Amino acid sequence: MSTILTLDIDQNVVKRAESYAKFSKKTVSQLVEEYLLMVSSRKENENIQLGPLTSQLAGVIKFDANIDYKELLTDALMEKYS
Repeated sequence: MSTILTLDIDQNVVKRAESYAKFSKKTVSQLVEEYLLMVSSRKENENIQLGPLTSQLAGVIKFDANIDYKELLTDALMEKYS
């Protein structure tokens, strides 16, 4: 059973998706359905497999649990782009 879904997507993205769909011998609808199925079937606590370099670096830096990371990021971006 199919359901019609209307999306508001940038025209350039749609053109690129159509080209990719044609290359993949699929429709844009099939691509969207596959993507939605993939993201909706992930488990919330699914372990993500890290690459070797990322695995080596994971946990190297220890942060204080009370740090507001969003505030730090905002401050860094303000400094960079001001």
